[in-house]
Amino acid sequence: MPQLGEGVIDWGKDGIALTAEQKRFYGHNGYVIVRKCVPESEIDRYIERFNYLCTADRSEFPFMSVMRDITLAKTSDGKDVSKITKIQNWQDDPVLFDYCRYPTVVDVVKDLIGTPSSTLCAMHTMLINKPPDTGSLTSRHPLHQDLQYFPFRPADFICCAWTAMQRINRANGCLVVVPGSHKGPLHPHAYPNWEVKNQAYHGIQDYDPSMPRTYVEMEAGDTVFFHPLLIHGSGANRTDGFRRAISCHYANDDLCRYYEEKTKSQEETDKDVMRMLELKTKKLGIDINDIDVDYSFVWRIRSRAVNGEKCNL
Repeated sequence: MPQLGEGVIDWGKDGIALTAEQKRFYGHNGYVIVRKCVPESEIDRYIERFNYLCTADRSEFPFMSVMRDITLAKTSDGKDVSKITKIQNWQDDPVLFDYCRYPTVVDVVKDLIGTPSSTLCAMHTMLINKPPDTGSLTSRHPLHQDLQYFPFRPADFICCAWTAMQRINRANGCLVVVPGSHKGPLHPHAYPNWEVKNQAYHGIQDYDPSMPRTYVEMEAGDTVFFHPLLIHGSGANRTDGFRRAISCHYANDDLCRYYEEKTKSQEETDKDVMRMLELKTKKLGIDINDIDVDYSFVWRIRSRAVNGEKCNL
């Protein structure tokens, strides 16, 4: 099997931020943890901004998505921070986008999917506010692969940075990963066979439960970087407090291109996301059925250059 990033990444050489050993660990396992990657002073800024964005006039941020757990969706007016489980697509926010540009995070990503001179694009941004579970286990996120949602390739030049904003452990629903699963295929995805499930939370359908899992327990500022084919998910939050993390999916703009070929389950995922976009744009007075919009358009408006100038994504 070809090595990840073959011809671009030198896995035997120290990078800007990572040692050769850390890079090889990522190549073998599909993820690597960098402790204290982001200082708590920055995390405090992001939390303060999150609290503001949850309660701000949404017309200021027309493309930002605010999500609530399905069991909490009808219990408030939508601006109660305690009911909001996630904000996405905040790439135009000047405070939170500082996370995507944070030098240590960017340097690690370049070590894994590029070179010191590579242009990186932030493709998908999230701040997750996993709530205490209501008893329905809807705070779980099924095991999945992020590449299921992405219409750009090659996969080896895409990487997620996911930073703990507090202590995260099995009790409050830490990430769980299947080491080495990034070397396998993109599996079929669909909604899990759960009694209650959140919109767009798709999971792998042919997952082998005998595969060993690793629970990624972290302290505030610790950051896990992982490949888009890595099988991962998170458990229910069984504590009384929220579990917060901030993340960005990066792509190497020099090498990645939009990709039209899809699996059948990806087509279903695309439809799900497009339905969500249609509802969002209607609130803005835009009917996407009147314009030529495809799935890659969703990602083109989300993507933003982290350094250099965006050319391809």
